[in-house]
Amino acid sequence: MGHSVAFYTLGCKLNFAETSTIGQQLMDHGFAKAQFTQGADLYVINTCSVTDHADRKCKKVVAEALRYNPNAYVVIVGCYAQLKPAEIAEIPGVDMVLGAAEKFNLMQHLGELVKEPKARIYNAPIKETNVFVPGFSEGDRTRTFMKVQDGCDYFCSFCTIPLARGNSRSANIQDTVAKIKEVAAGATKEIVLTGVNLGDFGVNHGEDFFGLIRQLDQIEGVDRYRISSIEPNLLTDEIISFVAASRRFVPHFHIPLQSGSDDILARMRRRYDSSLYQSRINRILELMPHCAIGVDVIVGFPGETEEEFMKTYQFLNALDVAYLHVFPYSERPNTTAKKMKDRVPQFMRNQRVEMLRILSEKKKQAFYRNHLGTCRPVLFEAEEKGNFMFGFTDNYIKVKAEYDPLMVNEVVAMNLEHINEDGTISGVFDFAAVKH
Repeated sequence: MGHSVAFYTLGCKLNFAETSTIGQQLMDHGFAKAQFTQGADLYVINTCSVTDHADRKCKKVVAEALRYNPNAYVVIVGCYAQLKPAEIAEIPGVDMVLGAAEKFNLMQHLGELVKEPKARIYNAPIKETNVFVPGFSEGDRTRTFMKVQDGCDYFCSFCTIPLARGNSRSANIQDTVAKIKEVAAGATKEIVLTGVNLGDFGVNHGEDFFGLIRQLDQIEGVDRYRISSIEPNLLTDEIISFVAASRRFVPHFHIPLQSGSDDILARMRRRYDSSLYQSRINRILELMPHCAIGVDVIVGFPGETEEEFMKTYQFLNALDVAYLHVFPYSERPNTTAKKMKDRVPQFMRNQRVEMLRILSEKKKQAFYRNHLGTCRPVLFEAEEKGNFMFGFTDNYIKVKAEYDPLMVNEVVAMNLEHINEDGTISGVFDFAAVKH
């Protein structure tokens, strides 16, 4: 065809993996990948609905694409495209909107990239989205984000993801292992397992996540696996014990909490309470005292009083975790929470976010300080900035060292010695130490 295509991805790591899948499909049909600023013939914008202002972000990216090529054909996919197709179709310059069931069939709809007066919409009901399409991110030869699960059956009261992505589904273990072996055959040293509800892997095949990771641990050619995020009720003792004993699964968990108040957790329709969450943290640190634990938190949920927020603050303050991802509650159409009373004012949500972000920085600094004087394996990335290169330890500490091309995409043991002004850690290589 001789056309060029550029991509822009908003949102989660899962979206990046899916953008790569769509990109590979287009490459297979003769498209040439271009940088966003090169004025491509086709722009594919993968959207998110979880963060605020999805409409504003989408409009801005479309406008930027048309600034580089006013005649470009613009396609919008992703969660926002599933939830608000008509709204997106009204954005000036948008030519096509593809819902969750259609985004991987882009080639069937494209035609000759002829712009028409009105955007075309292909958006089947979400209940018809029942096929799992695997994918992995490309372009970063050090780390690959591997999509092994999609959709969610939980219907938390604040969340639109089941409406945007459909029911929980995945490939079976055998097919997933085969896909990861493809990635392992390349230069990638670390695979990050991603999904909407990752711990629910295999539910449609009578299999489970524990069975998957046991198989993955046997694959040669992968130095590291990292679990992107897993619900506390699905993070079993056997998974924790397995990671603790594994040479390939790194000591790093990201575990959504959302609130430290059991009353709010119940109103959110979460499937655990603070006691279960605490027990998971305790078990992890019992087996892996050096483990990095990240936490998702939502503040300002309807009806969250000052007392309930302080429960969350005090609960998190007492937890021995490494960092927090903090979000203000955001109203979402077609969710139960949007109909709840006692809405928390926006300024109060912002204040609470700031308090927890300050707490997060303190916890991160404490975690880094506690690892000074230790030796950890570091995987260095290709990124170079001011004669320095950067990498991450197995337990997610960001490390800085003088640039050395021989160290790029290599796992090297390093004695962690001091914290830099930019928040990274520097140290001395220990080539005699075991890397894993």
